[in-house]
Amino acid sequence: MAEVRPFRCIRPDKEAASKVAALPYDVYNRQEAKAIVEKNPLSFLMVDRAETQFDDSVDTYAPQVYERAARTLADWQREGILKEDPEECYYLYELTMNGRAQTGIVACASIDDYQSGVIARHENTREEKELDRIRHVDVTGAHTGPIFLAYRSDEVLDRLVEQIREGEALYDFTSEDGIRHRVWKADQAEQVEAIRKRFGEIPRLYIADGHHRAASAVKVGLKRRAEHPGYTGQEEFNYFLSVIFPDDQLMIMPYNRVVKDLNGLDPAAFLEKVEECFTVEPIGGQGQKADRGGSGGGSGGDNGGDNGGDHARGNAGAAPCQDIQPGCRGQMAMYLGGAWYRLTARPEIRSSDPVKGLDVSLLQDFLLEPVLGIQDPRTDERIQFVGGIRGLQELERLVDGGAAAAFAMYPTSIGELFDVADAGLLMPPKSTWFEPKLRSGLFIHRLDS
Repeated sequence: MAEVRPFRCIRPDKEAASKVAALPYDVYNRQEAKAIVEKNPLSFLMVDRAETQFDDSVDTYAPQVYERAARTLADWQREGILKEDPEECYYLYELTMNGRAQTGIVACASIDDYQSGVIARHENTREEKELDRIRHVDVTGAHTGPIFLAYRSDEVLDRLVEQIREGEALYDFTSEDGIRHRVWKADQAEQVEAIRKRFGEIPRLYIADGHHRAASAVKVGLKRRAEHPGYTGQEEFNYFLSVIFPDDQLMIMPYNRVVKDLNGLDPAAFLEKVEECFTVEPIGGQGQKADRGGSGGGSGGDNGGDNGGDHARGNAGAAPCQDIQPGCRGQMAMYLGGAWYRLTARPEIRSSDPVKGLDVSLLQDFLLEPVLGIQDPRTDERIQFVGGIRGLQELERLVDGGAAAAFAMYPTSIGELFDVADAGLLMPPKSTWFEPKLRSGLFIHRLDS
């Protein structure tokens, strides 16, 4: 059963919260992050991406960068920008995007639960990506970016959340990308005990987003244990910062693919190869571009990040985005040669296996690898991943700008994610894109008492 405990939160002053709150550190490249902190010196990127405070000649991962992050965190506490609540409590964090809200419980999860599988993963991590956050957590002595966890919706927790939401919010602001953020504190003794007890009856939590941050937090906790052989297990370093959401409130967007070349094939020969495993039909007669009705805006780019946005261009006779976007499992859309095509997986390649049956697996196993020669999408530079928040027009922009083809996917469901994790399996990389993104800086967990 899951151990989910309250904590003494370090958080922004109410007046500073909207300025401090920042998208996750890995949404931006260095120059983008630097531009943000120049515009807003209270952005939490000053802590999460402390290289923004140095000349570009200083390496992003230099020791002084992490030392500056720790110093900035301490300075902000001393100046009253951040304050530490005196009591251990839980918090609620509600994010509202395009009229739909999701509310998670902010708490600390156990590194032992992570190691035992009570907190289930669905994605591999890469050690080189963990090292930066390991150093950041270790030097600052704090978890500054929460891990996005999920649980199967529970009526008892739903009622507790609704009761707490009846109180006055600590924060209520709308960020520049249109996401509304509200936070409540659950500090009444009966509320705290009820939440703790109920999570203790829930058999499993799932990492929705933040696998590398979770792995880094756990490794720092294990390092602290080695440094403190007399540890009891109750020290703060045995737990990591999380926001835990019920599955029925979550939205997963597609994680789309763009390939740089056709592996030596011309478009006609490529289409013939595709048709061996997928039916191919033009969308809009002979294949059309998307109009401006697609998804756009929202938060967070990927591959260095350019903050979402709608990159659509006017196009006479364009097909509506709802006609292009895949409508069911086993279906995807391909943009090739200035036109869209619907691909449907043939029955003989479909699978009931939790991983092999995923659409991203069908694309990888029966098209990207055998036709285009992309064997390892984690390392092959010929493939690019594009979060669904950017819309179909971003795929068109990339292909029209020189890439060979793009694939718009049907989103992986939260049920599929749970099935994979429960089976002890792992999804292919870049299978899920969650929106909206949790902000960093609203909740900070100190590792050392």
